[in-house]
Amino acid sequence: MNTPTQTPAALQATVSTLQDRFEQAPDVAVILGSGWAGAAAQLTHTQRLPYADLPAFAAPQVQGHGSELVVGYAGTRRVALLCGRTHTYEHGDCAAMAGAIRSLQAWGVQTLVLTNAAGSLRAAMPPGSLMLITDHINAPQRSPLVGTSGNSRFVDMGAAYDPALRAHAMEVAAQQQIPLTEGTYLWALGPQFETPAEIRMFASWGADAVGMSTVPETIVARHCGLRVLGLSLITNMAAGLSAEVLSHAATLSQAQTSEAQATGFLGALLAGLPVVFER
Repeated sequence: MNTPTQTPAALQATVSTLQDRFEQAPDVAVILGSGWAGAAAQLTHTQRLPYADLPAFAAPQVQGHGSELVVGYAGTRRVALLCGRTHTYEHGDCAAMAGAIRSLQAWGVQTLVLTNAAGSLRAAMPPGSLMLITDHINAPQRSPLVGTSGNSRFVDMGAAYDPALRAHAMEVAAQQQIPLTEGTYLWALGPQFETPAEIRMFASWGADAVGMSTVPETIVARHCGLRVLGLSLITNMAAGLSAEVLSHAATLSQAQTSEAQATGFLGALLAGLPVVFER
């Protein structure tokens, strides 16, 4: 489907701008969700470019999300950070991030790390926890590939979250003595939070955390042939699992409280990626 940010002209112009501004592409790009923005401050030798200069990048309209591409170094690993994402609930388009992801792949990026803030469905995974996504549930059953053509649209999602990258993440967590729980992430469309009845249903399906992003991005990335790693920062217990009244403000507050540990872990994970990407 050619949404405004996915037209051939938008993609070509974006790739040209990326090449002109940053030259060779880094191997790894990261989409920063709520609670992960501090990762940009950890990079060295940074270069910045607003999404407004990249025709294939849709600008987020949600508090807590930036609108800037930052390229720099985590240790010796050069990475690109997307500081902000658009969500399907902003406009109804689940392919809104596709233009950015396809541009990154055409530029030369090979791996996409997806981060988000999520609600926990497990008492043993309280706010402040980190979850490594091992699988996902597409609850709305919407796909950013609707309207594409050819056999490549029938993407195998059996190992959508790369096993080697997941193993690396677990090793880094162990080295840093940071608890990292593996689990299944469920995408809910939003923007309203879920009801307690919906959360009970999602738990019966096998979901461990719930959020309003990531899954469409994973589908696009796998369609492009990118390797994917997913990380959730738990900001609240899901509806019905605590007495907390859920709100976006509360989510952002908890995300800020847990940001230092989450971004420190992400920085170490990115810096250690050469052990995974030896060629």
